[in-house]
Amino acid sequence: MRHTISVLVENKFGVLARIATLFAARGFNIDSLAVGETENADVSRMTIIVRGDDKILEQVEKQLNKLVDVIKVSDFLEAPHIERDLALIKVKVDKSTRSELLQIADIFRANIVDVSVESVIIEVTGDEDKLSALIKLLAPFGIKEMVRTGVVAIARGK
Repeated sequence: MRHTISVLVENKFGVLARIATLFAARGFNIDSLAVGETENADVSRMTIIVRGDDKILEQVEKQLNKLVDVIKVSDFLEAPHIERDLALIKVKVDKSTRSELLQIADIFRANIVDVSVESVIIEVTGDEDKLSALIKLLAPFGIKEMVRTGVVAIARGK
């Protein structure tokens, strides 16, 4: 089962390492990890995507809550929430493929952030399915390089 876990932590040295170690010690591979400051500079939000058994993950959540620097743990498994991922994708182009590539980017509401003679860099934001679909369409052009931020998530308003 895929879990999106949001962890509010004190913005201190070593917190990320302790939390990553907790997952590794339990045999969980973190599929995605994004960390950043919140509206409060003393607090960071970690968004962790992990797949695993629900009961074991429940134990991990309980252990997370016991860590001194952890403020709040939320598993968005059944809670309404919004998830987004950002990717920068450098794609090989030439005169004959440039217009088709620009049309594909437009369909996905992606932005062209750099253009050169041999490549374009596309910036796209969305859920994992959207990014995967775009990557699949861009593959035949030749993806030269790609970087993704990892998923960030937030609970919907009530």
